[in-house]
Amino acid sequence: MTILEQMLEGTGSVAILGHIRPDGDCLGSALGLYNYLRLNYPAVRAAVYLEEASCKFGYLQGFDKIRHQADEEVYGLCVCLDCGDLGRLGGFAGILESAGKSLCLDHHVTNTRFADTNLVEDGASSTCEVLYGQLDSRKIDRTVAECLYTGIIHDTGVFKYSSTSARTMEIAGKLMDKGIDFGSIIDNSFYKKTYIQNQILGRALLESITFFDGRCIFSAIRQNEMDFYGVDSKDMDGIIDQLRLTEGVEVAIFLYQSGAQEFKVSMRSQNHVDVSRIAAFFGGGGHVRAAGCTMSGSIHDVINNLSQHIARQLDI
Repeated sequence: MTILEQMLEGTGSVAILGHIRPDGDCLGSALGLYNYLRLNYPAVRAAVYLEEASCKFGYLQGFDKIRHQADEEVYGLCVCLDCGDLGRLGGFAGILESAGKSLCLDHHVTNTRFADTNLVEDGASSTCEVLYGQLDSRKIDRTVAECLYTGIIHDTGVFKYSSTSARTMEIAGKLMDKGIDFGSIIDNSFYKKTYIQNQILGRALLESITFFDGRCIFSAIRQNEMDFYGVDSKDMDGIIDQLRLTEGVEVAIFLYQSGAQEFKVSMRSQNHVDVSRIAAFFGGGGHVRAAGCTMSGSIHDVINNLSQHIARQLDI
């Protein structure tokens, strides 16, 4: 019996939470668990609480059932997925605090073990991979498989990031055996972009700047530029990954403005720089090769502070 199965014993209600600004792995794991519970634990009342996410994930079963506002309901069990610390739950932290017991399933090396029970596998490619290990694979149907496969491809960059393992590929193959349209999932949720999303991607690439002799690259989008194109944070998914593909680059940085003198920071590295250490220093977190944080100051201030930490790891 898995940890999740043990905690579900005798539980009549489950709240499912994830991190702020939910991505593919967060949505995939949350809705994967939700659909699994509805299928195999019909007597359990389950609800998913997440901030609004990109409509490109609308094909996931239960996407339209997600609650975007916290309420006064109290649950016997709260399961937090893909979330490294209590603050990343945003306005839904109170649901965890009022629940009878809590479980965190995650794969972030910076996880703070904030739940009553924590299963953190920092060697896993994604939280969906961690969750798969907690489920009975014989009881996974196509709708659950679609959710888990979505999370895995998004956190592995369609199986190309270093976090991808033989185990990851094995799980993906088993999910494909459930009859999912894997090609459509990859194209429509990972690669396909709207015209406006392509415009802001082009703007970010056009105005990108390299430093440290081309070993680092950054780009930044200000609030007035976001307003001009009519985009929000969800429309800038993938910009950091495109910057990372620049030849000769070890570290890529993407910033977008989230407030007065405040920027959301995404970092990616190739082989040598542990960006999770840098993000953690500034109050964020993530993985060795992919991490993020929120920083205050001008663009120059942010890049100057980050570059000092990068330089130490590159011995510059």
